[in-house]
Amino acid sequence: EHAHRRVSQFLVCVRGRCSLLLDDGSNRAEIQLDAPNVGVLIPPLVWGAQFHFSADATLLVLASEPYEASDYIRDYDEFLRIVRPATDV
Repeated sequence: EHAHRRVSQFLVCVRGRCSLLLDDGSNRAEIQLDAPNVGVLIPPLVWGAQFHFSADATLLVLASEPYEASDYIRDYDEFLRIVRPATDV
């Protein structure tokens, strides 16, 4: 479970099936990937989690940038602070 600050990801379950949870801080959606010709583009600042993998699942993840640890947001509360900043009253 994490989000990225700048990186986009494209996920395809090339074998088997799995579920994705996507959360932009205001809306949540659960998507099942169960066909190799269907993929999901996850833009930056969307929290994602993958689960319910079938025993034969192979999930392909393509990233728009090389790995950089500082791009990851691994704490959900920090993610919410970034996507829902406090407003002045």
